[in-house]
Amino acid sequence: MENHVGEEGMKMVNHTENGHVDDTVTVEEKECEDGLIYKVTDNPPMHLTILFAFQQALLSLANQLALSLMVAEAVCGDKNPEFKTKLLSTTLLMDGITTLAMVLFGVRLPLFQGAAFEYVVPLLALQTLYPDRCDAGKPTVTTMFNETTGMNLTIVTNATVDEWELIMSHVQYLQGSLMTAGFIHFLIGATGFVGLILNFVGPVTIVPTILLIGIYMQRAAVKFVSVHWGIGLLTAGLSVIFSLYLARWKLPIPMWTKKRGCHVMRYPLHQVFAILIAMLIGWGVSGIFTACGLLEGNDLARTDIGHEAIADANWFYFPYPGQFGPPDFSVSVFVGFLIATMISVLDSIGDYYACAKTCNVPPPPNHATNRGIAIEGLCTFFSGIMGCGHATSTYGGNVGAVGITKVGSRQVFVLCGIIYIAFGLVGKFSAVFITIPHPVLGGALIVMFGMFIGVVLSNLQYVNLTSTRNLAIIGLSVIMGLAVPYWVEKTPDGIQTGNENADRILRTLLGNANLTGALLACFMDNTLPGTKEERGITAWQSSETPEEGQSSVYTQGDISLYDPLLPERVKNLSIMKYIPFLPNPKLKQTKRDSFMSEEMHSLPAL
Repeated sequence: MENHVGEEGMKMVNHTENGHVDDTVTVEEKECEDGLIYKVTDNPPMHLTILFAFQQALLSLANQLALSLMVAEAVCGDKNPEFKTKLLSTTLLMDGITTLAMVLFGVRLPLFQGAAFEYVVPLLALQTLYPDRCDAGKPTVTTMFNETTGMNLTIVTNATVDEWELIMSHVQYLQGSLMTAGFIHFLIGATGFVGLILNFVGPVTIVPTILLIGIYMQRAAVKFVSVHWGIGLLTAGLSVIFSLYLARWKLPIPMWTKKRGCHVMRYPLHQVFAILIAMLIGWGVSGIFTACGLLEGNDLARTDIGHEAIADANWFYFPYPGQFGPPDFSVSVFVGFLIATMISVLDSIGDYYACAKTCNVPPPPNHATNRGIAIEGLCTFFSGIMGCGHATSTYGGNVGAVGITKVGSRQVFVLCGIIYIAFGLVGKFSAVFITIPHPVLGGALIVMFGMFIGVVLSNLQYVNLTSTRNLAIIGLSVIMGLAVPYWVEKTPDGIQTGNENADRILRTLLGNANLTGALLACFMDNTLPGTKEERGITAWQSSETPEEGQSSVYTQGDISLYDPLLPERVKNLSIMKYIPFLPNPKLKQTKRDSFMSEEMHSLPAL
């Protein structure tokens, strides 16, 4: 990939093994040698680390806001600024904690953990299948006929549940269901069950399943952008222009350094922060329209609405477990979350391999993959305790940013996690971002969801697309994944088993596009004849160590970079070979083996 760092990178330094700094190595020389400016185990200077960390943090900030607002809408809290501020603060805090845990204890690659978009479908299903879920706190009007007087009587029943109690009851159902799904997620990684799943699930199953997520995401995007199509399409169009049409152009940025004085650095700032810049411009246009009186009666597109939320928000807010009440449990919500969890696991594994390839290091061994999935599951469990309403997962967009900036240092992502924790603790920060006009957010969602679908389709490169078998599986899975939920949505009384709870569970199951598409794709992929190469499974599987002759290809590090932060004495315990998320202990060399080795080396060469 083309280097986009520009002339300012000339002054970056090379860190040697003994910790000293050598100023004589330029970026161009370092990149030719290694492929990255800073590799996974490097520690860039602190001022550059801060710059790179803020870049990675801001890159996915809009995604966190979008999913947080979707959760708020699913639990009927989209019109409560206080709840939305607390929810976004909690999401940002858990993003930071999960990112730190993943880099330090998980798979140990430079990865960002953010709100998982796989949970969009079950959240949308709740809104679609149960549109009256927010009516419990509203007064009901009932008309009855009085036979004695021959007149109609109107009876108004006052609400017995206030708005906050209604929101809390819905959040508590999400909490308990997410905790249970997160615990299962953790077990999948901790027990090494991931390897077994990968033997039966490959790209032919994953592509149509996640593609259905992208197709359903358009509902959320249209809901936001339809508030004002002009502002929404302007935001989306600017994002495309900055990120794609101007991708090869480097923005001249005036700078001053002690070594070079005043000079111009060329850097694709507009590409790296394309969505964020487009949102700021769209926000500004909304402000101009508001000042000119062009948005009268359109409160969701105005910029003068919600200022009281910023004023009322505390400067510092500390999210805590049980802040929204004790967790409850719903079978129908849990089933939707469990499906999202399984898809999230497979999506994260693909991101692990993509990150390793981008950083030019060996593919993650089994113990690192298991540990990464276990950390994601554990943090999903804690997200449920905190009341996020969604899990956290690996973000492929930040992996792409590593390829663009040529900075793969783990230290950058450790600081990125700390920055997100700080974002979550500053209540005013979250309050400002929930006031973003809806069409601006909708325009950003169009681009983000579009890129999401594109990344999903890229997995088809591993599949034999000339195979009628594969084409039939993908096509049938997508069409059935759309048809069954559509029928459930249009015929609310179509499922009648005589048990109200069973009806609710079945409606949630069949109304989830992922379930129908995934089950059909997985069943057909494993029952129809086909080789692993044809199915694309071989390309997804990697061995514990690189193949012979391939170790020299990885110039950025060896397999040891995946080792957990444990003392050598602990890592060499024999019991470690029975723990799926820890590496096998190194074989101890006996005195006899050492003597034989020395004798062999002393023999004359033939």
